[in-house]
Amino acid sequence: MQHRAFPMMALLAAAALVTIAQQPAHAGGYPERPVTIVVPFPPGGGTDTGARLLAQRLTEMWGKAVVIENKPGAAGQIGSDYVARAKPDGYTLLMGNIGTHSINPSLYKSQPYDAVKSFAPVSLVAELPQIMVTAPGNPAATVPQAIAAGKREPGKVTYSSSGSGSSMHLAGAMFARQAGIDMLHVSYKGGGPAVADVMAGHVNYTFATLYETMGMIKGGKLKAVAVTGDKRAAAMPNVPTVAETGLTGYEAVSWIGLLAPAGTPPALVGKISQDVRAALADPKVKQMLLDQGAVPSGSTSEAFAALIARDTARYAKLIRELGIKLE
Repeated sequence: MQHRAFPMMALLAAAALVTIAQQPAHAGGYPERPVTIVVPFPPGGGTDTGARLLAQRLTEMWGKAVVIENKPGAAGQIGSDYVARAKPDGYTLLMGNIGTHSINPSLYKSQPYDAVKSFAPVSLVAELPQIMVTAPGNPAATVPQAIAAGKREPGKVTYSSSGSGSSMHLAGAMFARQAGIDMLHVSYKGGGPAVADVMAGHVNYTFATLYETMGMIKGGKLKAVAVTGDKRAAAMPNVPTVAETGLTGYEAVSWIGLLAPAGTPPALVGKISQDVRAALADPKVKQMLLDQGAVPSGSTSEAFAALIARDTARYAKLIRELGIKLE
């Protein structure tokens, strides 16, 4: 019997080792090696900047490098697809935004992944209030004046965006719709050119993020009309909201948030979410985000999932009713 017992014990031990090796990463020792946060946009934008500030603090907290990898293209779909296909072990994460997860699903007839089923929401990271801006020489530099100009010359007042279906486009479309005016949408291949042509006076308005425009506003190259959130932005407290200057109930706020591939163990998602909230509560990180025009907004994974679902339904309705299609 002894000559059989040893092989059996060895077999059981080997099986146990295989089982342990196959178990997903758990929260206990995480992270044991560098973590990658994929930003599905080029460097320099609001999503990228927020990701880098968070990565820096998480690196300090975890004692392991948190690396940013930019994978731009197809309105964020290339980088998002890369993360959707990654191993669900917490070492490849996505810094998504309102476009990748609440707008794109209604714009694209098909995507290489399911914006809901392919990801595990981890935490909201920051809200990115948008701001309606115009050139300093535009005499219609308030919300009531812009609405009056639109009523006076239907279809001649223009606003630019980074592309059809972008958060900039939808913010402008909501403004025109709620104001009851016909504004001409001018689409560009990015937020930079969209803002530049407003600054040059070629387009009347745009609805960009504070991050993209704050420096130009402070430098006198752009005129702030109103912020699009439900309250004034801490970075520019003297600028009123659209709602308080004429369009009650108007709100258009972009956001960025961290997601993991679907199948990531819930305990691990919870651990990362908790650490992200702790990082965002750090006074230094909070102030740096506020200085960029962002609002630090850590959340539980459940609350972030609810926000994505709410905004997806909201923008699906708007896109359908306005007949917005990709150009």
